[in-house]
Amino acid sequence: MAQIHPTAVVDPSAHLGQNVCIGPFCVVEAGAVIGDGCTLEARCVVKSRVALGRSNVIGEGAVLGGKAQHLHEHQPGGALVIGDNNRLRENVTIHRGWANDAATMIGDNNMFMVGSHVGHDCRIGNHCIVVNHVLLGGHVTIEDRAYLGGAAGVHQFCRIGRLAMIGGLAKVTQDVPPFVMVEGGGFTQVVGLNKVGLRRNGYSPADVIQLKEAYRVIYRQGLRWQEVLAILEEQFTTGPAALFYSFLKQGKRGFVQERRISRKATLKLIDPALDEIDDAARDAA
Repeated sequence: MAQIHPTAVVDPSAHLGQNVCIGPFCVVEAGAVIGDGCTLEARCVVKSRVALGRSNVIGEGAVLGGKAQHLHEHQPGGALVIGDNNRLRENVTIHRGWANDAATMIGDNNMFMVGSHVGHDCRIGNHCIVVNHVLLGGHVTIEDRAYLGGAAGVHQFCRIGRLAMIGGLAKVTQDVPPFVMVEGGGFTQVVGLNKVGLRRNGYSPADVIQLKEAYRVIYRQGLRWQEVLAILEEQFTTGPAALFYSFLKQGKRGFVQERRISRKATLKLIDPALDEIDDAARDAA
């Protein structure tokens, strides 16, 4: 049975699951679906054509399912579908799809921190972390376990690959390949693999070595783009590095480039033992 605060406004045609808790001054519009075990904290708005899965917690002042911010409006517009076990903090805004048959899709177990915004027709995977005041334009795709630092902005139609880490204040206008780190502060350049994220998510030293080999093909050998794709397709058919080819072959906006390295710089040899020492020292610092 749902627990609804007396000041909340819930349309009779909204569908409420078991053990739903709706806080003070919330608004749930006609036809909205709130799954079992969801909590809506004070002043949430869940608009029509929104479906929430199970056990989501929606923070104060969040607005879910607003119309697409587009010069040409569709009536009634698309949908917003949110999976299970997501945490949306205060004042998060997520817009529904633009066209009547379109949808913005949010997966499971994601964290959207204060004031973050997801534009219309975005696709967000699972276990992603979107930090305070991140802005995602329309049609952005974020793959599983990506991390976007505070106040990063992602241009419409861009893609962020699996386990990529985007620094705070980054301005992303091209696709970001899987497993890489992008520095923030307005520079927005790739600075290597997300080794800490890889380790925390159970990737083995052998996996990291394979990813480094593929990374060098993409960014370090000065190959033509078709040569890069051919090598990735031929030499990296299994393991995590196989994701590079499937991701890169679909690119339409270009890809974020690596930060240029001085000609005098010496690249480290591939040695997992040295990597473990470096990571331990960095974590201790």
